[in-house]
Amino acid sequence: MDKIIIKDLKIYAYHGVNESEKQKGQIFSIDATLNFKDLSKPCNSDNLTDTVNYSSVVKTITKIVNSKNFNLLEKLSQEIATALLKEYSLINSLTICVKKPMAPMEAVFDYVAVEVTRCR
Repeated sequence: MDKIIIKDLKIYAYHGVNESEKQKGQIFSIDATLNFKDLSKPCNSDNLTDTVNYSSVVKTITKIVNSKNFNLLEKLSQEIATALLKEYSLINSLTICVKKPMAPMEAVFDYVAVEVTRCR
């Protein structure tokens, strides 16, 4: 299976259960792994129209992240996955990981995250 990977896309947004998260916001980091049956056509043609434009994928993800405020990373991850599968028919399956490095917890950690994998 061939892949396009977007790693650590940073987006400032207002998601969380706590009111302070909804008002102040924070940086979210998103990984998207897009799986394809075969990318040999764009590998041979060198033509952007034969593949999924990762710049467009980033715009779609950003639009979803900024479209509304979600309480849960689970819901945000699902909305991103659904939008990408709907918009890009070449994607067979994908994994979306939404990381929250500034989660309001009294603990030392790099981030908390939710990862979802969805298939057609």
